[in-house]
Amino acid sequence: MTHRLSTITDYFIELDALKLVNRRTYINGGERVENSAEHSWHLAMACWSISRSFELGVSEEKLLKLALVHDLGEIDAGDTFLYSKDRASAHEAERKCVRRLEMHGGNGVSDLAAIWEEQETGSSIEAKLLKAVDRLLPFLHNISSHGKAWLEHGIKRSQVTNAHEFILDDFPEIHAWLHEKVNFAVEEGWLIDA
Repeated sequence: MTHRLSTITDYFIELDALKLVNRRTYINGGERVENSAEHSWHLAMACWSISRSFELGVSEEKLLKLALVHDLGEIDAGDTFLYSKDRASAHEAERKCVRRLEMHGGNGVSDLAAIWEEQETGSSIEAKLLKAVDRLLPFLHNISSHGKAWLEHGIKRSQVTNAHEFILDDFPEIHAWLHEKVNFAVEEGWLIDA
């Protein structure tokens, strides 16, 4: 029993490494950058709240599982900035990490990689909502920090608009709010008008 529990707790320490992955998103109006574990918790709470506020009739269990695992691959791969040129291939290293975590002797979630794959490539309403909210939260942080990360990285209106375009089809209310805030950010000088 002691050996088994030691293996399980070793796995928990592996998962804890997600707290060491810093993102480029500033929290609390620009006080500091968030880590990926904080983002995952925030994403889970935001998805859960939006699913109820919009009465989407999703599987909350599935939605929360997707949110909790969505950034696990960053333990090995690190965070890839949304506007990075390496964004298209980031999933490869993340997928390897999730498979490694699934194989860990202390992991009790046998379908960890399948759940991660659903959030990465799935087309369920839960996966779509997760992806929309995953884009909404850093955007919201940029608004609350007066565009701090956008300004640091020279981000343009067109980049932000393109990154959020997919939201229009499934969540037009969220997309309309984002569009309104993009215009505001440009007016305030937080986004380059290009």
